[in-house]
Order: sequence, then C-alpha cells, then structure tokens
Amino acid sequence: MAQILVNNLSFGYEGSFDLIFDDVSFSIDTDWKLGLIGRNGKGKSTFLNLLMGKYKYQGTIQTNTVFDYFPYVITDEQMKQSAAEFIEDLKSGCESWRVICELNLMGVDTEILYRPFETLSHGERTKVLLAVLFSGENDFLLVDEPTNHLDVESRAVIRKYLAQKKGFILVSHDRELLDGCIDHVLVLNRQTIEVQTGNFSSWWENKEKKDAYAQAENKKHLKEIEKLGRAAASMSDWAAKSEKNKIGFDPVNVPDRPKNARSYISSKTKKMQAKVKQMEKRINREIEEKEDLLVDVESVVDLKIMPMVHHKEVLVNVRDFSVAYGMKPVFDKITFQIKKGERVCLKGANGCGKSTMIKAILQTLGENANKSGMLEIAAGIVTSYVNQDTSGLHGTIREYCREQGIDESLLCAILRQLDFDRVQFVKKMEDFSEGQKKKVLLATSLLTPAHLYIWDEPFNYIDVFSRMQIEKLIETYDFTMLFVEHDSRFCEKIATKIVDM
Repeated sequence: MAQILVNNLSFGYEGSFDLIFDDVSFSIDTDWKLGLIGRNGKGKSTFLNLLMGKYKYQGTIQTNTVFDYFPYVITDEQMKQSAAEFIEDLKSGCESWRVICELNLMGVDTEILYRPFETLSHGERTKVLLAVLFSGENDFLLVDEPTNHLDVESRAVIRKYLAQKKGFILVSHDRELLDGCIDHVLVLNRQTIEVQTGNFSSWWENKEKKDAYAQAENKKHLKEIEKLGRAAASMSDWAAKSEKNKIGFDPVNVPDRPKNARSYISSKTKKMQAKVKQMEKRINREIEEKEDLLVDVESVVDLKIMPMVHHKEVLVNVRDFSVAYGMKPVFDKITFQIKKGERVCLKGANGCGKSTMIKAILQTLGENANKSGMLEIAAGIVTSYVNQDTSGLHGTIREYCREQGIDESLLCAILRQLDFDRVQFVKKMEDFSEGQKKKVLLATSLLTPAHLYIWDEPFNYIDVFSRMQIEKLIETYDFTMLFVEHDSRFCEKIATKIVDM
C-alpha cells in the first residue's frame, strides 16, 4: 500500500475564468476502491488527468505509483483490427493470457478478442478495455465512467467485476455501481474536498444529516443576527438622541436639569456606542459562522416544466410492430401503448432496437427501413426529444438560443438550477464537459411545451445531484414520457410502465 499526497493543488484551464482546484490538499491510499463524486464540471476527470501528468499545475502530487487510465483512446486503424492485435499498444507489456483471465472473471467469451473491434457492442468494448486495464500488476487504475451507454445487464457485470478488485479510482454517476464496488469516497463538494470511508449511500446519509444540522444552525444564527440587529439599532437610536440633548435643552420642560448633565450624558452615550460596536462585531462573527455552515450544502432546487395536454387518451398505439433493414430484423412484433400521464420505459440489451423504436415514433427512421404492423400516433401531437448525441452543440449559449428560437434568460435560469456557474454562459459549448452538454439538451427539452417527452439515455454523464432534481421534477408534474435509461434506480422510481424489448 502506498499513498498519494496532494498538497496545495491549484489548476485552471488556459483561457478559463475560473479555477477547477484552488489550493486543495488531501491524501488517498492506493489500496482503496475509491469512488470520485461531484457535480458536473467540478473536476473529476480533470483530477484523473492531473494524476496522469497531462496538465501543468501549481502545488504538489507526491507518489511513486504508476497510473493507468480508462477509457483508452482507440484509433480508426485499431477499430478495424482485433483487440488481440493492439492491446500491447494500449498497455505496455500487456499479455493476452492475462487479458483472457480478466475476461473470464466477467463471464465473457474470449472470442471477442479476435473479432474486429468496430463489430463489438459498447458493452463488449468496455469489457475488453477493462480487462486490458486490470491485466497489469501494481498499477493504480483510474476508471472514468465505464458504464455510459451500457445496458442494465452489462452494468451488473461491471459492478460485480470491480467489486473483486482494489487499487482504483472510479468516476461514476451510477448510484448502483458506486454502492456495489467502492469502500471509500472522494467528494468534490462545492467549496471543499472530503475523503470518507464507505460507499455512495453511506456518504449520502451522512451528508443529509450534516446538511440538516447546518440548516438548523443557520436558522439559529439568522435569529441571533436579527435579535442582535434590533438591539443594536435600538441602542444606536438612543445614543443619537442623547448626543443631541447633551448641549441644548428646553429650560421650561426641563427646569431641574443639573449643571453637570452634559458630561453625564456624554459618558452614558460613549458607553452605549461602545456596546453598539461590540454588538456589530458579534453580528459579523455570527454572519461569518453562518456563511461557513452552508458552503457545501447541496440545496436541490425544484425545476419546473410546462407540458401540453392532448385531447386524446392514447397518444401512441403500437401493435405487432416490426422493423428490419434489408433481411436483418431489428425487433419483431412489439405491442404497447402510451397513454396520457404514463411514463414508459423501453428496456432491453444494447442493440435490441430501443433507439430504433424512438425514431419510428418520431418518424425519422429513413426510407431504407422496412416496417410492418401498426404504429398510430395521435394527430397534432407535439414531442420534445433529447438525443444521446451531444456533438451538435457548438458556439455560446446565446448563439445556441438564437438558433433554437428559445428564451436565453429562461434557459440560463434552468442551467443555473442544474448548478451551472455563470462563467459557463460565455464559454463555447465545445469546451463544456459531456455532463454539461447533456444538461443543455435536457434544459432545452424542459423549456419546450409538449404532449410527449422522449428522452434517449438522458443521464449519461449527468451528476447524481442533477439526477435527483430531475427525478423530483418528473414525480411532481403529471406529464407523459417515453424514455430509455439504464440507471436502474431512476427506472424503478420513475417508470409507470416497462416495455421489454
């Protein structure tokens, strides 16, 4: 076991207005199964890249550990080759027999090592690359979002596999995965960094208690500040009136005022002013303590949506519907309905046709698709669609709003609620993290009044806190959804109907 000591680390991207890390210090052990948790844009992937030595930074990272990083970059040439041909290019000294042993631990047929890499599914590619990653010895491994685009079954395999390992940092927003395979958390809070024993759920339970205590203390401080403020104002008023009366007075109304009254009043006024200053100092101390209490509290802001109401009860009616490309069927004789207020989850393994079904409902399948059976869509239906692909986002938020014809101030307000810093609004969206790009697409959908909201894997790269906000939004508003999502906790909580593809 070795340690990684981070001291006074500061880092910001060139040309950026803000620092990702600002004078932070902490330590971690290389024997841990460490989950890295934080909002999108807080620096999770950046920290992994700093460990890999990709960027210059201020401060020190002290360790004699050798790091390796997932996902590996696969070139166009390698995509056409089998993995067995290029695994040593990915990891120096990598031996095929070790990779085969790791694949066996995942219950994977090792023939996938000898097929062209481009023919493998997302899940198969992930398993091959993880097998390469863990085939070495004594490396401390950095695993960045391994389950994006993977179906529920593949996620379960990865979770079970990682649970057998140790000596890694895992970046993931999948609560089920984090709970199933980590024993420590490294949390990038709003303004601080903490290291804690346990998994996501134990950390979240502790955080909720800590936040509740901070909120209660905050209320107590606010009451104390208000009380001190009233007392200070009252004393200040008395002192001001006394100061006015110490020189001039009405002898008719105050005939018995002694000659030394002026000095007496002056002395009392000074004492009262000194008390006012002491109270002001105490108020400032209370304010400072109050501010320190809430720096890391995750106040999950409620989002809003403006769904439209259609006059028909059944919005989509699918009966014995099949799609094929040439002689190759995608799915065969699927039957289901989407009624008003239902939240329908399309479930199934990667490649079973979930995205194809969505394209059929959106009527964007293309002319080369062979369709049979019945697909009825209510007349005049308006849909709001979130695609898996974020590559079309470019330019600033302002330019994007102009292109999409949406209100910039409303979009920015939703993005702020999803924890965007204001500085992001002047950046090019090409420089956003994948999670931030996905939030732009989700915020656009929330801004679009529609009868049916269709979301295709909306939570890839989205942080846990934003997922919870969106879960609460969907539970609060009675609107109709069709979605594909492999986050099992989200599906269990949100879906009113599951269509097994």
